[in-house]
Amino acid sequence: MNIKTVQWKSSQPLAEDYIRRFAHVEPLFEYNPWLEAEWKRRAAWLDAERPEGAERSGLVRVLERFNRDIAADDAALASVHKLADKETLAVVGGQQAGLFTGPLLVIYKALTLLKSAEAASRKLGRPVVPIFWIAGEDHDFDEVNHIFQLTGDMQLEKLKLEPPGDKRTSVSRTAISPEAWEAALLQLDAGLMQTEFKAGLLDKLKEIAGQSRTLVDYFGRMMAWLFRGTGLAFVDSDDPELRRLEAPMFARLIERHGDVQAAVQSGAERVSALGFAPQVDIQEGNANLFVYDREERVLLYADGDGFTTRRKDRSFSKAQLLDWAHTAPERLSNNVMTRPLMQDFLFPVLATVLGPGEIAYWGLTRETFRTMGMQMPLIVPRLEFTLLEGTVAKHMGKYDLTFDDVIHRFEEKKEAWLASQDNLHLDERFGEVKRQFKAGYEPLIELIAGINPGLKKLGETNMSKIVEQIDYLEQKAADAHRSQFDASLRQISRIGWSILPGGKPQERVYNVVSYLNRYGDRWLRELLDADLQADGVHRIVEL
Repeated sequence: MNIKTVQWKSSQPLAEDYIRRFAHVEPLFEYNPWLEAEWKRRAAWLDAERPEGAERSGLVRVLERFNRDIAADDAALASVHKLADKETLAVVGGQQAGLFTGPLLVIYKALTLLKSAEAASRKLGRPVVPIFWIAGEDHDFDEVNHIFQLTGDMQLEKLKLEPPGDKRTSVSRTAISPEAWEAALLQLDAGLMQTEFKAGLLDKLKEIAGQSRTLVDYFGRMMAWLFRGTGLAFVDSDDPELRRLEAPMFARLIERHGDVQAAVQSGAERVSALGFAPQVDIQEGNANLFVYDREERVLLYADGDGFTTRRKDRSFSKAQLLDWAHTAPERLSNNVMTRPLMQDFLFPVLATVLGPGEIAYWGLTRETFRTMGMQMPLIVPRLEFTLLEGTVAKHMGKYDLTFDDVIHRFEEKKEAWLASQDNLHLDERFGEVKRQFKAGYEPLIELIAGINPGLKKLGETNMSKIVEQIDYLEQKAADAHRSQFDASLRQISRIGWSILPGGKPQERVYNVVSYLNRYGDRWLRELLDADLQADGVHRIVEL
């Protein structure tokens, strides 16, 4: 496997500065991840000053049960058991439970967790375990129930798991029927090419479906299988047993919801002052907590001494929520601003692994952490990759296309190549014909206008129609000429759809299954073994 680094500017300006110009955004963050001394400073703070968090023995018990449930191996369970030791720290990061693991970036986030935990353990000389946080409490089912595949005619095909109903409840509480799994697997089978790996891969995916009641079950089992032997452990953020450990933190968040929202607002103002647009919509009165009510997950807003929903169709007293925090914490759930706080309450988080968008919204959270007597952890940018297949690399060489060409000027380069094949110079010839025609026709229009002024308008209309017909013939000729190069244009288009599908980075669109189908998992094993640093640099992996 050959791995090359390239410069690819992030779509998130704040994340771009975090990676390349940290001094500009330093006021938004607690630690500078690019300095080794900062890792030691964070570890020292966790040892001496971290507020009381979840009981470690209880956390280990919950994680052990969940990891056994998803068939995680002994290496993952060993990581879980290490957390019982107060010397052990964690690198945590996660994602929603997407269908068949969702986009490739999920795989890369898990890889970053592993590499970051290994590196941190070496730096600090103590155990640091990687924890993948499955965001099972999220309720946007439509965001996670599909993947995309590239068809033979260069179209993005959406493979979708049909929703079981219209209730806006968490993904971990949304049951998927055997028929829905079967339908999704049939779509997947139809879209995958025949390879030596296909039968075994599909058998495994069907086996996982037979053991999975929800997308979280499937996601966890598939990720545990893909990362077997690595020590990556998993947690479901909507695990009822985990909720009981979170009860004290929920009570604090309810009591201090106004202070938390004021800190969020302050964070947004600090982000704006540095010239960035806040990545979270700041809503007045947002309590930054959800509650499960009538089988739905609904966001809470402050309403006098109590709480209500956005539509004000449901009300909850503070006393009621505090009672639930202690007696039924599974009825409560975090939002995007309080999830980082809960993560730090549960785990001794040395660092968290984030993608560009996440770095941008975590830039709002420093004051939120401080308000709760906590500190924002180190932030590690997720590793970024583009998988470059051998045939695609070959065609890039054939058409003299660099990676930079593909991501910045692909259509321009494609049209330039096509124009270079035009030995008939059709655009010039048709252009000359139109110039000659107008040169002879315009004086004629002026001449007949002297006979009858009304004829000038008729002549101009007539000339316009003739030019339109010449343009039509030119387009038909150009199409006929282009058809002579259909095979080459398909090869060029394949380059674009492979690297930048729909104008988006490959890792945000395609799923791991199509690459496992074509190449097996050797490439993933080689990435796991490679010497990689989470340095914010984009890498091309030649398969």
